[in-house]
Amino acid sequence: MSVSDPDKPICEVLQVLGAKWSFVVIAELQKGPKRFNRLQRDVAIVGTQSLTDTLRHLEQSGIVRREVYPTVPVTVEYSLTEKGLDFQAALAEMEKWALRWRERGPEEKQPTGEG
Repeated sequence: MSVSDPDKPICEVLQVLGAKWSFVVIAELQKGPKRFNRLQRDVAIVGTQSLTDTLRHLEQSGIVRREVYPTVPVTVEYSLTEKGLDFQAALAEMEKWALRWRERGPEEKQPTGEG
């Protein structure tokens, strides 16, 4: 199976995760809808432009919903879409995989064939 084929479902997952801060933003929005400034404070490790770019990427991917309220000043709120909430299952499985392999010591890892 080649993951470079754009018709493969795994390619969509990899494109979503391609944004550097996707995991952080998705995890934060899993807690509930947030306005931009609140989200920015909660993910302080992410710069303003990077957060903006990540939110746009996730919105274009259908993971995040951006809702604009006609207030003065304008209020923008971000939340996970149904697709974004469902994506949590994929992330949870990836986390299980990472934990399973991180816990193995060097002696349990497969030989590289070098000798």
